[in-house]
Amino acid sequence: MRALKAFSVGAVIVAAFAATPVLAAQCGNTSAGFDAWVGAFKQEAAGRGVSASVLDRAFSNVSYNRPTISADRGQHSFKLSFDQFMQKRGGQSIISRGKAMKKNNAALFANIERAYGVPAGPLLAIWGMETGFGGFMGNQHTLSAVATLSYDCRRSDYFTEQLYAALKLVASGSLSVTAKGAAHGEIGQTQFLPLNVVRYGVDFDRNGRIDLVGSRADALASTANFLVGHGWQRGAGYQQGQTNFSAIQGWNAATVYQQAIAYIGKAIDGQ
Repeated sequence: MRALKAFSVGAVIVAAFAATPVLAAQCGNTSAGFDAWVGAFKQEAAGRGVSASVLDRAFSNVSYNRPTISADRGQHSFKLSFDQFMQKRGGQSIISRGKAMKKNNAALFANIERAYGVPAGPLLAIWGMETGFGGFMGNQHTLSAVATLSYDCRRSDYFTEQLYAALKLVASGSLSVTAKGAAHGEIGQTQFLPLNVVRYGVDFDRNGRIDLVGSRADALASTANFLVGHGWQRGAGYQQGQTNFSAIQGWNAATVYQQAIAYIGKAIDGQ
């Protein structure tokens, strides 16, 4: 299979968003200031070259998302031991289903490994861990989730960057203004934040668009491309202490999650 290019939104839009900064919208830790923040952010974004039509469409259904804040404050499972985490997240079930998914999608995984050097195991581990192999991709309004976290003072700078990326996806037609996903704005079958869609999304099924929700080929190849972008080396191992474990660390900062992905992937690959 010929090499596939990572997704890129129009260079003009990217350049415009990097224009001279204007006064940043003021963050807050309650819903009280959210509407004022939206107005200030839209002015800021317009000053950076985002069109009024994109802003109006993107923010047409946006509201302060309390489930997002609750999820952001309550990620307790990452504090569990490895065994507790595996039990809570259904690790053995993911292994069992993952082996079947690998067999049933053998050609797809072979093509992805040929293109990116990433075997099926870690991709299936991520896919199963994130959405139960596409079974549940989230029910929160994506733009509201990202906007809420951009407004929230805890990680405002990080999620403001995600929000600008989401606006790029709206502008290009790659993200619906009504799209729903996970509580932090993650998109699709393996849960990409908007900036990672911009950086690593690929049209692996070659239908002319990147669809991380409806196309498992696009979702899994984009995940492989993400890992390559974080240092994955073809043919190297991915367990702790091995070369490619650092790429798994790039996927999620929680040590117990990284350990689970490596363990599940190894069990699925039969290594």
